[in-house]
Amino acid sequence: MSDMVPSLPFPMHPKMHEDQTLAFTAKEDEEERRHIQKVQNAFQYYRRYAYIRVNKTEAYLNSLSAEDQRLLSKYRSHLDNVRSCIDCNQSVICEILRDRVLYPTSDGDTDIELDEAPDHVRHGDMDQTNFLVDGHDDDVVVADDVDVEPLKILKAQSTLKLIARDWSAECAIEREQSYKPIIDSIEEYYKPSDYKLNEIKILVPGAGLGRLTYELACRGYACEGNEFSYFMLIASNFVLNLCDYENKHVLYPWVHQYVNNMRRADQVASVRFPDVCPVRNPPKGNIEMAAGDFLEVYKSPNAYNCVATCFFIDCANNVIDFVRTIYKILVPGGIWVNLGPLLYHYSDINGQNSIEPTYEDLIIIMESIGFDILSSRSGIRTKYAQNPQSMKQSEYQSLFWVCRKPPKDYMKAQQTSEARERDNKEPPDLIVNQSSDHDVDLETEVQPKQT
Repeated sequence: MSDMVPSLPFPMHPKMHEDQTLAFTAKEDEEERRHIQKVQNAFQYYRRYAYIRVNKTEAYLNSLSAEDQRLLSKYRSHLDNVRSCIDCNQSVICEILRDRVLYPTSDGDTDIELDEAPDHVRHGDMDQTNFLVDGHDDDVVVADDVDVEPLKILKAQSTLKLIARDWSAECAIEREQSYKPIIDSIEEYYKPSDYKLNEIKILVPGAGLGRLTYELACRGYACEGNEFSYFMLIASNFVLNLCDYENKHVLYPWVHQYVNNMRRADQVASVRFPDVCPVRNPPKGNIEMAAGDFLEVYKSPNAYNCVATCFFIDCANNVIDFVRTIYKILVPGGIWVNLGPLLYHYSDINGQNSIEPTYEDLIIIMESIGFDILSSRSGIRTKYAQNPQSMKQSEYQSLFWVCRKPPKDYMKAQQTSEARERDNKEPPDLIVNQSSDHDVDLETEVQPKQT
């Protein structure tokens, strides 16, 4: 077996048919180019803005009395260590950006100058990423001479944490909390002894850095990850395709956490990645990654045997859109496995609409759309990109469920039954109260079995 695997493509619009591609205008292509450039610029500005935060602290330190500065001499040295960690992170970012598979460029473009950025970086559209960054927005100090959205800088920093979450040994326990229930349920439903796993197509929307997609493909399934955020796509392409041996790179994911540290060493703790090298350990099953908005890319019905979502469904303005789309793209008898909280990322975001249904509302929604709920649990303890040494430990009591799109025979029987009821109805002018009794009976008839 070769040590190398083919590069996984990240096409801009991987699910576009030829006629749709022809309709993709130059204006839209230019908007795509600008958005990718904004993400790249945010990565390039990483060190500059990280330094501003350290320099602010050091400037205040220098204003203190000589006695106070003497007491904080080790803390001053610690700030130098923080800068060194930031430098190392920037070196990793340079490696991540060196491969330009996602960047639309012309043949005449020169290499990226990674330590310099354009005079202005403006924020783009909201990315569907998890805004789980320790600290506060005011930890990012914006330079007066640059118009940059602080959230973009936070996303660049958060991407480093997510690399650690998905691809470091230090975050193995956190991964097990989130991914193991999903993998176990899929293997229980699609048993290797009963199915040709390479024919079982699994979609992982919101794939992030790609570890869950990779793990499912390693078990033999044909797995496709989908991701909207270019921060995630750029970083996952690097790990999946360009890291050629285990633990090649050193990262300092917690260096931006200035509070709740027991020891100075906790802030500058390192992790190595990837703990498993996909290049040297290619999965048994097919693996793909697709860029694009889940609701726009996936419209073909009956296309996947399984949809696996982890910390994803609350990334929609209207979660019902996600539920309907998942139901549509599943084959009859296919399953949807979900784990995660209901953070609802667009809630209280200026300029964004959002609904925030409760869990009990979601149960009604899923059943009404047609899902059979095979199992559901709450209170699954999960963390997300947490510094394991931090004095502050945030934890979700996540939801977990396995739903099934009814098999063809069941759906056909339901349609036949409904048609028979329609044929047997009295003429409308003879119906005194065509109402709720029928609706209630029908709902009771198709009530899915709870386990």
